Amino acid sequence: MLDINKIRDNKKEVETALLKRLDKGDFNLDQIVDLDEQRRELIKTSDDLKSQRNQVSKTKPTPEIIASMKKVGQQIKDLDEQLDKINLELQEKLSALPNLPADGVVAGNKENNQVLKVFGKQPEFKFKTKDHVELATSLGLIDYERAVKMSGSGFWAYTGDGALLEWALLNYFIDFHRQNKYEFLLLPYLLTEQSAYTSGHLPKFKEDLYWNQDRLCLSATSEMSILNFKSDEILSDKDLPLKYYSYSSCFRREAGSYRAEERGMVRGHQFNKIEMFHFSKPEDSWRCFDELLDNAVKLMAGLDLNFQTVQLAAQDASASAAKTVDIEVWLPSMNIYKEVSSVSNATDYQARRGNIRYKTEAGKNEFVHTLNGSGLATSRLLPAILEQNQQADGSVKVPKVLQKYLGKKVISVA
Repeated sequence: MLDINKIRDNKKEVETALLKRLDKGDFNLDQIVDLDEQRRELIKTSDDLKSQRNQVSKTKPTPEIIASMKKVGQQIKDLDEQLDKINLELQEKLSALPNLPADGVVAGNKENNQVLKVFGKQPEFKFKTKDHVELATSLGLIDYERAVKMSGSGFWAYTGDGALLEWALLNYFIDFHRQNKYEFLLLPYLLTEQSAYTSGHLPKFKEDLYWNQDRLCLSATSEMSILNFKSDEILSDKDLPLKYYSYSSCFRREAGSYRAEERGMVRGHQFNKIEMFHFSKPEDSWRCFDELLDNAVKLMAGLDLNFQTVQLAAQDASASAAKTVDIEVWLPSMNIYKEVSSVSNATDYQARRGNIRYKTEAGKNEFVHTLNGSGLATSRLLPAILEQNQQADGSVKVPKVLQKYLGKKVISVA
């Protein structure tokens, strides 16, 4: 959520920033400022009447005073009811606004994304290659048909060496983060509406989440759960930055977002991910951003795959992110790079929604900055490993960093 004081005091600046990711007709800052002015006037009038009532309460009551105070009491009640309505409307309009893009983030959507750096070379093959669906099926790594039978389209089942390869990736990520002294969290997968609101998934992205009969949603990313782990808390500045990582299965409806080429594991309703997360002081957040991005790049480099980093344009980043850099891995069968990690700085946007603050050395409570980054997601990495490391005989070379977990150097047909 944006700071109402910033909107009121720097309206033109805020409008210019929002126009990088919204059309002019999608928001009305004048309306928000007007609501805030109404809110302030109602509070002032109500406080004046309450002060008057308190002063009168110290005098000897008379029938006239009692009658007068009854009227004052009713006025205060009416004002408080109006204030509740104004606060609700103001909250709804503020909640609908995305974060302000950071300096250097360009306007527009995917077409304006900027490739920052390419790592490694695209593999060259002297034989007819297979896509990851063919490879996974022929090697007995993934069972698509039984998963669809169990759960419907958009799901898959890891089997045999496929399950071991998936778990090898997760172990590789976990060991990396342990060595970096991040704290490991295993958190609930079911989250409240308030938790989804704090992360920025509500109100706009409600239909992308799975909901149960108790109005709890399945976690779409561990970012949601780690963030809410500290909601409504005041942290010590001496403890910041707090650095966490968490494993979870992630669940996303993403209705209507599937394309014909995104078959197999490229896009699904459930996938595994290790998430990195920082709670930081505002002055440290961009240093933390660089650290998270560096971690994700190192993890990818360790897998010896061709990949690239891409800075997202304002409209392609999530609503809560001031800046996002994606890491995309090369998928030969699709002749395209696909995201496997997204590193974002949400500045104080999520902290305001979740009321997460820290006490400064001066004793003042300020909102923290929150940052997150996939470290990493597996559902597109496994296809990339299969496709980039395939051999003429249909086998697949296992990346060196995974061999100790998997117990073999090559996955071949049994």
